[in-house]
Amino acid sequence: MAVLSLSCRGSQPKPSSDEAPQARTSLSLHWQPVDNLVGRGRFFHSTLTLENQGPEVLGDHGWKLYFSFSRRFLKDGEGNLARVQELEKQGIRISKADRAGSGDYHVLEPLAGFQPLLPGERRTFHLLANWQAILKTDAPAGFHVVFSGESSQRAIAVPLTVGFDVSDPKQTTRFGGDVLPVPTPELRYAENPAFQPLDLAARLLPAPRRVKEGSGRVTLRGNVTIVHVPALTGEAAYLASALRDVLAASITTARMDEGDARISLGLDATLDIDGDGARDAEGYTLEVKDGRVRIIGADAAGVFYGIQTLRQLVPTEAHASAVWPGGRHTEVSLPEVFISDAPGFAWRGMHLDVARHFQSKETIKKLLDVLAHFKINTFHFHLTDDEGWRLEVPGIPELTQYGARRGFAPAEAGMLHMAWGSGEGIEGGGPIRREGSPAWQGFEPELLNFAGQGSGFYTARDFEEILAYATERHINVIPEIDVPGHARAAVRAMEYRHRTLQDSDPEGASVYRLADPEDTSQHLSVQGYTDNFLNPCLESTYVFLDKVVRELKARYDAVPGARLVAIHGGGDELPSLSSNVWWQGSPQCKRNPATRDLSDVQLYNHFLTRWHRIITSTGARMTGWDDVLHHGLSLEGFIPMPWSNVWGWGREGDAYTYANQGYPVVLAHATNLYLDMANHKDPDEPGAVWAQFIDDRRVFEYRPFDVFANATEDSLGRPLAPSKWKDKERLSASGKKNVLGMQGLLWGENVKTPQVLEYLAFPRMLGVAERAWNPELPPVSELPALWGRYTNSLGQYVLPRLGVYRAVDVRGELPERLGVNYRIPLPGARRVEGRLDANVLFPGLALEYSTDAGATWSVYSGPVQVSGRVLLRTRASDGRYSRTTALE
Repeated sequence: MAVLSLSCRGSQPKPSSDEAPQARTSLSLHWQPVDNLVGRGRFFHSTLTLENQGPEVLGDHGWKLYFSFSRRFLKDGEGNLARVQELEKQGIRISKADRAGSGDYHVLEPLAGFQPLLPGERRTFHLLANWQAILKTDAPAGFHVVFSGESSQRAIAVPLTVGFDVSDPKQTTRFGGDVLPVPTPELRYAENPAFQPLDLAARLLPAPRRVKEGSGRVTLRGNVTIVHVPALTGEAAYLASALRDVLAASITTARMDEGDARISLGLDATLDIDGDGARDAEGYTLEVKDGRVRIIGADAAGVFYGIQTLRQLVPTEAHASAVWPGGRHTEVSLPEVFISDAPGFAWRGMHLDVARHFQSKETIKKLLDVLAHFKINTFHFHLTDDEGWRLEVPGIPELTQYGARRGFAPAEAGMLHMAWGSGEGIEGGGPIRREGSPAWQGFEPELLNFAGQGSGFYTARDFEEILAYATERHINVIPEIDVPGHARAAVRAMEYRHRTLQDSDPEGASVYRLADPEDTSQHLSVQGYTDNFLNPCLESTYVFLDKVVRELKARYDAVPGARLVAIHGGGDELPSLSSNVWWQGSPQCKRNPATRDLSDVQLYNHFLTRWHRIITSTGARMTGWDDVLHHGLSLEGFIPMPWSNVWGWGREGDAYTYANQGYPVVLAHATNLYLDMANHKDPDEPGAVWAQFIDDRRVFEYRPFDVFANATEDSLGRPLAPSKWKDKERLSASGKKNVLGMQGLLWGENVKTPQVLEYLAFPRMLGVAERAWNPELPPVSELPALWGRYTNSLGQYVLPRLGVYRAVDVRGELPERLGVNYRIPLPGARRVEGRLDANVLFPGLALEYSTDAGATWSVYSGPVQVSGRVLLRTRASDGRYSRTTALE
């Protein structure tokens, strides 16, 4: 039956001059998981309810709903005895929305048998998709509708809401063996540590090696001069800027021989902190005594870390007061102390993916300053992936003209298609408007409704600015060019280049081409891509990569002091050859004498060998995911990053195998260090779930030299016996010396705003900083005491400062640099004989409760008699709140 298609509402209030017009549709959507157990781990059942709020009938043609979804929809008839997919029976079809049929972009459209949806009616569709969905961020995202009856096809945003019933185990249980509970106030109460007073050493993070506290204090006021040796001019300027942020005083810098000073910065190239007779790189001593502050470093980095410790000695009240204009203290009192300190690991890093969702250079700079404050010295910058290429490469403009853009482009003629619910060209496609502003303390509807920058890139100048900013903070930036898989943005951009130049410049059109147009190989990546490989048999592939790394090197050469220590070459997640073909269907591979007789595995190793040669020709080392070594390849000087240690996957001990073989290893274990994993099994926690839920304790108690001690339960909460690991390779004494360090990793699928970035990263990244500086842990029996000390440090000192943290802005580069949106934990609570007992993960944070459904709130100061339903929340000292939890 053919009826009128639904159109946009035409009578809209005229926007003000400073407000962009907001297109609206007469459609709305609601998604709800129903049963994760129906498919026994292979698929789950959900519903999508479409409501017609407009005056016209929604008929059997003329409209299409586009959206992003990271799951594969089952085909009609696919399923099991319990349930099968029946889309056609419901009058709809769901298919890949782009012409290539690649990625997470889908379209729902009516079939001829679609029953018209009348005005005011709603229709619920039953859907089956692979895997499971136990978090709200598992939902489809970025819905937009196109009506074909209009003169031009406009994509208009359709708002989506999502529901979850945490009392229904079918919605919160992944498999029958999933015994991990959804957190409750009672469970949190039992786990939360008690409040304890702390000495000075416990207030500092990462914890210094040695702290000797004195009895007096040193006060900074009036005229404060920082003297320094010539090699520490930058560090002195940084300290002066940091002090000006909290102290209303005259703060100046001068050379060491230019007069008396309250603060002095010096170098001692023989500084030996641990007493082993060797210089400790990045080590320092900090002395606050007799009215003066003296920092001595083994090198400039050591002095810089002494400065960070000094900043942590400044009272929290001074940081908090400086938030307000005119609020800086006129004097700052520091405790007398002598600290000697040096890091345990040389590589203390954080990885950030900006390919899935772009982050501005200002966001990156602010993050870098926070990382430097906690003595992180390496920033792994994941710049390229299937969904975006984020760095300008002079001479290949198409990489950013095309590969850095995505939006409503099913044919992908001029940009990539939508991905992960974000992209340009959607009318009304900004984050949905609602009363109040999002708190960004967990799930927000915006995360499914066009939050996030799908388009964006760093110009060459932007990247140099970031390098300079990082270098000033003694952070090495490790750029990642992820190939040969995860390369769709580059592949499609070079096909776009070929199309636009093939008539006018045939030679130029092919010089950087990355794909064989006649290739019939069929593969499907875990993210659903079918066309995201570079071709290893084309010489133009290596010309392209050589050009990219030469331009990368030029960026570093342009920044004084910046070091191109390593380039990360990717190498991960090519799909299993048991059901995929990588390049055997490529005629170009058969024509090339160097590759025609090679298997897919041999082609992969051939590619990586040449890629290694290109990277190292710049003077940088090659690092990459440990997948690079999975097929027997040996690369001199290669730095593997083992990540796939998920308990039960079989690669739990690979990091130690590589280290024992002599490879310098950087630990990147998904089970403890992937900060994009959700904190808890709570539908309102954003993140992924495939590796393991990762809370602050799992990060803090990570054992770099004995990961098997962390393998006490699998991702479903089932206990793992130590005997399970008896045949796994352990770290040898020589292998231990080859562990360069570790890093926290934040993949970008759900990192749609700067606030979400900070929520997922902090405070878990503080656990990474602590463990990278102090990798040795006491016996397991002593960990509860250490954990209690750490959590109290965060609650009483570290987080209150982090909430009002002001990034040090030496040259006025940051428009907004105040505060970090760290995750505020929900309270724990129990009721005993009508009495409310409450506590919090980080003792020192305030608790509030309400007995009138949130109409009024009271500060919790101790056990109190209550009746009925009680709401609780945690309040941070900066005025932000956690989500609300209920005690029934």
